[in-house]
Amino acid sequence: MIHKKTYNCLAMDTPAGKVVIEGPISSERLASYEFHPGLHAFRPHKEQQAALVEIAKLEEGRIIIARNKDLIIGYVTYVYPDPMERWSEGNMENLLELGAIEVIADYRNAKIGKNLLKVSMMDDAMEDYIIITTEYYWHWDLKGTGLSVWDYRKVMEKMMNAGGLEYMATDDPEISSHPANCLMVRMGKRTTLEDAQAFDRIRFQNRFMY
Repeated sequence: MIHKKTYNCLAMDTPAGKVVIEGPISSERLASYEFHPGLHAFRPHKEQQAALVEIAKLEEGRIIIARNKDLIIGYVTYVYPDPMERWSEGNMENLLELGAIEVIADYRNAKIGKNLLKVSMMDDAMEDYIIITTEYYWHWDLKGTGLSVWDYRKVMEKMMNAGGLEYMATDDPEISSHPANCLMVRMGKRTTLEDAQAFDRIRFQNRFMY
């Protein structure tokens, strides 16, 4: 599969200033921006920026960012699933994982997350892919938001819906370990019945639940 990437951009006004959402961006451009210290959900912000720069270099890697001038205040990543996870077992060339989405606290009520997803899907090439995201409650900022597990789950689902991702069942043990965890999926318009069937075999590996 040829991993085409078509750049898209959206400018929006927020209470904290004008924000530009753009991507997929190149590794060079990503490295040229400043990364906000508040983007530290996965690792210290400088290390996270370095990790995103490497993802942007991958043929299939896609990084969409939200920035105020040259300061990155949010991002979303798309990459092939981790080889250690079940989602890579089918070796599907058109299966991408939304690996991370993060927005600094000052902008969390400005619909940045939703617009990061919307800009992601403006690229027609995304219609060739099955896009998945695995949501685990232990990754959620429950303390920082003050939300309950279930309220946070509702927020995450609503945000993912903005990008066309919908809940799908699975017998994956890690997702099944807590009822708030979930798998969300977007089937691109040009994916085939064979793609859907191959994905179903990954989603359900316990024959009694298939």
